[in-house]
Amino acid sequence: MAAEEEQQLQTNGHAKPAEETPNSTQSNELRRKKRNKILVYVALFIVFQIAVLLFFSLYIMKIRTPKFSVRSATFDLMVTENASFNITMNAELSVKNANFGPYNYKNSTIYFYYNDVSIGEAFVYQGKAGFKSSKKFNVIVNLSSKESKLRNDLNSGTLILTSKSKLEGKVKLIFFMKKKKSTEMNCAIIIGLAGKVVRDIQCD
Repeated sequence: MAAEEEQQLQTNGHAKPAEETPNSTQSNELRRKKRNKILVYVALFIVFQIAVLLFFSLYIMKIRTPKFSVRSATFDLMVTENASFNITMNAELSVKNANFGPYNYKNSTIYFYYNDVSIGEAFVYQGKAGFKSSKKFNVIVNLSSKESKLRNDLNSGTLILTSKSKLEGKVKLIFFMKKKKSTEMNCAIIIGLAGKVVRDIQCD
């Protein structure tokens, strides 16, 4: 009998596999759940890394153009007569930097105009606007003009001046990345002659 069983095993070429026990089935199930949990953690980690990279590229690393503008102005001297004026203006300027890194700008000049005619200019020294902040400073400029068109504006009690300038500089991100960025000023300064005050400032 034993010889017949041995012969049958040799004929088939392999022995009958042993049946799985309840313990081995439970162990396999635990290993499968563990593998699935690891795969979920890996997938979540990859999604998190992609989200971080997108956040940095679309928000942190995005270079925004700083804003150069006139914030306010006062007058130390204002003489208006006939068809002319002579004004000494103390203007507060601002370089607003919305980037996640400082903006270093070079020397520049602000030009003031009345009716598209240059009436004065002021020098702007190089400086730095910190990250997510504004750099404020003052300039004093003498403005004067004499032309026939002035008479109507002086009689109306309102004088509109414009200021134009361009700042060139670099934005520095994460201590090593630098990118050139320039910004332009284009402001209209509306002056009330009766009270010798600025009524409004509109900047593009």
